[in-house]
Amino acid sequence: MRQYVVDAFTDRVFKGNPAAVCLPESWPSDELMASIAMEDRFSETAFAMREPEGWRLRWFTPGGEIDLCGHATLATAYAILRFVEPDADVVRFRTMSGVLTVIRRRSDGRDGDDQAGDVFTMDFPAFDLKPTPVTDAMEQALGARPVEAWLGRDLLCVMPDERTVRGLDPDQGLVKDLPGLLANVTAAGDAGSGFDCVSRSFAPKCGVDEDPVCGSGHCHILPYWSKRLGKSTLTAYQASARGGVIHATVGGGRVSLGGGAALFSIGTILPD
Repeated sequence: MRQYVVDAFTDRVFKGNPAAVCLPESWPSDELMASIAMEDRFSETAFAMREPEGWRLRWFTPGGEIDLCGHATLATAYAILRFVEPDADVVRFRTMSGVLTVIRRRSDGRDGDDQAGDVFTMDFPAFDLKPTPVTDAMEQALGARPVEAWLGRDLLCVMPDERTVRGLDPDQGLVKDLPGLLANVTAAGDAGSGFDCVSRSFAPKCGVDEDPVCGSGHCHILPYWSKRLGKSTLTAYQASARGGVIHATVGGGRVSLGGGAALFSIGTILPD
């Protein structure tokens, strides 16, 4: 089985969020896909296969299958549009979260085999957020007290400033006890930074302490800031150690997430 490792939401390797992309000729068992994800130890491993109805996409963390993942979708689109369908600029995936469309905007003035500078834009559903009380448990788990808390699929904690977000050193064992699948922590970007918001995403329930750049997390984060700031076009920064930039448009219950990608490696999985 061919596997690509792609860094998403970046234009260079060792930045952004790495994902493994597997393109099998027939579907592996769920047990094998879960084992491959545990072996890879990335926050997500994607499996995509072209079926009669089109491409189908599934995502596995080291802790099991999940219903939505942004960076691994971008990485999968990159692999398919570069190596499988190089003449196409659109790929649609059937997923647990419905049909997801990714559009490639090619960079200008480059060699046809060089993907540097291409931008991939994904159309994702926005999560419905409901306010939830700020608790002492949140403060103890994250190491700082949120000023607001919201709950969709994930928990969204709003901090007073960017410095607080960047300086967090959460207790992952306590984060596991918080509501929601992931714990996304965010604040407004500092004046002059060029970013509307900064965030970090913690996912110990999925076997991942911190997701370097979380697309599905931004389907919570960006609708919040769109409403708060009164704007539909935003630029977000994920302040993990690797870091990553997301360009987004929010509206109509959808979030458009855009970013680059860089190929780290190509390999073959030999499960037998």
